[in-house]
Amino acid sequence: MATSPAERMREFRKRRRESRLREVRMTLPDARLQQVRERIADAVARLDPAAEDEALRWIEAASEFDERPAR
Repeated sequence: MATSPAERMREFRKRRRESRLREVRMTLPDARLQQVRERIADAVARLDPAAEDEALRWIEAASEFDERPAR
């Protein structure tokens, strides 16, 4: 017996949930568009190097927690 696409999708999602996985959808700006690339370049040019260095130091410090085994 053939199943409908909706039924197959329901079963697929059910299997994912049973595997403790969750579907996440994101909508992002299309980086293929020139206008979007210009907006990103402008935002990057305005970044404060000192603030970026501080953020990178924090990321490095926080990443040390990933090296410990999970409890």
